[in-house]
Amino acid sequence: MRYAPFAMLTGPARRTQLWRLAVGIGMVLAVTFLLGQLLFGLVLMLAPQHGSAALAEAIHRADTPLGMLILLVSMGALGIGAATAARVVHDRDPRTLIGPLPLALSQFLRTAAAAGLAALLGAALMIWATDGGPGPGLTPLRWLALLPLTLPAILIQTTSEELLFRGYLQSQLAARLPQPWVWLTVPSLLFALGHYAPGTYGSAATSVAIWAFLFGLAAADLTARSGTLGPAIGLHFVNNIIALALISPQGDMSGLALMLWPFGPSDTEALLRMLPMDLVTLLISWLAARLALRR
Repeated sequence: MRYAPFAMLTGPARRTQLWRLAVGIGMVLAVTFLLGQLLFGLVLMLAPQHGSAALAEAIHRADTPLGMLILLVSMGALGIGAATAARVVHDRDPRTLIGPLPLALSQFLRTAAAAGLAALLGAALMIWATDGGPGPGLTPLRWLALLPLTLPAILIQTTSEELLFRGYLQSQLAARLPQPWVWLTVPSLLFALGHYAPGTYGSAATSVAIWAFLFGLAAADLTARSGTLGPAIGLHFVNNIIALALISPQGDMSGLALMLWPFGPSDTEALLRMLPMDLVTLLISWLAARLALRR
């Protein structure tokens, strides 16, 4: 495996003791919780006097544009937490969690273009294979009007998750433990744990978490091969555009979708039918990203 470029992320790692990493994870959780509470408290304080309860429910379900946008932006707390832990616990410049910025941007654009085409092809095949196809979500004009807010919000969410799992956890682990299987799998397992939601996905929650683990492995591999966080962010960004802004299951997390699948996230049978195609799409997107990075 050609992981020599990963030295651009592992080289700047400081204070690599595992106990420090555990303290750093605790700091990430604390910062994320405090900033999340601060944001939600501010939003609810600015809401109309009799509308705060409805807004809180909209944020929890993310089934309206405003609720979904607030939820996505709130995920930025993860990135701030990772940057804070890098600086405070490891005496590390947070910018080194991304790698050289011009190279990261170039790799982001190339990966997003290649993986985006693959993801669109996968979405088209799923629409073709689904009886009746998806129904309408937001009206096209409203969807287009919201797109300048939707895309930055998704970018904040995906960049923050990649900063934590691939930029911070993966590089700090790799600087301490040279075995690739450790720093490829441990952050991916934690990423999968963060996506394990039986209250939302019912008995399909384990299958969704397994998909998230495989996505984490793909993002981790691209990070190690490229030496920057750009490809992982690009892969994550286009995946979430398709899943959150283009076609989403009905109900939770559907507030910004142009189209809606004829089932909700708790419809276990429908989700399990879709997951194999999702896995094939992920595989093709990962391979397309690797080819794009070779140029």
